[in-house]
Amino acid sequence: MANPVPYDYVDAHLHERRERVFLVLAGLFIGTLAMLNILGISRFIVFGSWSHETGWQWAAWGKISFAVAVGVLPYPITFFCTDLISEFYGRRRANFVVFVGLLVNLWVIFILWLGGEMPMQAEMVSYGHDAIGREVLAPAAPEPLYDEDGAFLRFNEDWTYYRIRMLTFGAVAASMIAYLFAQLCDVYVFHFWKRLTKGKHLWLRNNGSTMISQFVDTFAVITITHFYARALPINAAESIWPQLWLFIGTGYAFKIAAALFDTIPIYIAVHYLSKYLKINPTREHHADAEEASPSTH
Repeated sequence: MANPVPYDYVDAHLHERRERVFLVLAGLFIGTLAMLNILGISRFIVFGSWSHETGWQWAAWGKISFAVAVGVLPYPITFFCTDLISEFYGRRRANFVVFVGLLVNLWVIFILWLGGEMPMQAEMVSYGHDAIGREVLAPAAPEPLYDEDGAFLRFNEDWTYYRIRMLTFGAVAASMIAYLFAQLCDVYVFHFWKRLTKGKHLWLRNNGSTMISQFVDTFAVITITHFYARALPINAAESIWPQLWLFIGTGYAFKIAAALFDTIPIYIAVHYLSKYLKINPTREHHADAEEASPSTH
């Protein structure tokens, strides 16, 4: 008598459905990650500050400021995507997406570098040297361009490009190292908790893996950005580490808040995707192996 068709048996239609969902999650992850490097530290968003003299002030720098780089805002989406990929497609696929994201970011940096080597309009001036002694060159200032009647047209494009390039290069080493360690840590801890709880308590592996990996990411990106790129708004007249811990603390607090808020969305996503993909979310999955060797009956 033939064996019953297993729950994870993959026919052609179901395989296509699973691959579409994987591509959406991977595309959202990689697109968000590429955007982060360009946004990076181009702007710090100040939610508020506190001091003994003034108390709490909204949207203002102060003695103790709650500020995050604009590139941090969409970053929790990357962990949301890798958690879903880990849940439904297994650790190997999640790690694969992490490494593809690294390659895409290197490609973005290469294009930014290549564009900077092309002929330019604006005169370049020195902005000093970076942490390893290389001279930092960029256009002196945004140069307004006018038509023959004196009407303003636009700013010189070179300044805008080189400003983006300088800020992106300033944090790229930090973001790449922090990203690699944090994402691999997230995938490892997620599966550690999944095995430990036998597939139960999704909230624990989702929040636990994200909280640990986000601390790794925040600590690495802040310290490397400062000591390697010298790109943080640090007051040189004050002690360095208290300021760095403030940046680490505020950035980490934002990421933890985002991780807690995504608990309900990830439960909803797992509930509906498990039915749509016909995958049991309580099991460890190795989608490539399952599809390559479907059970016989």
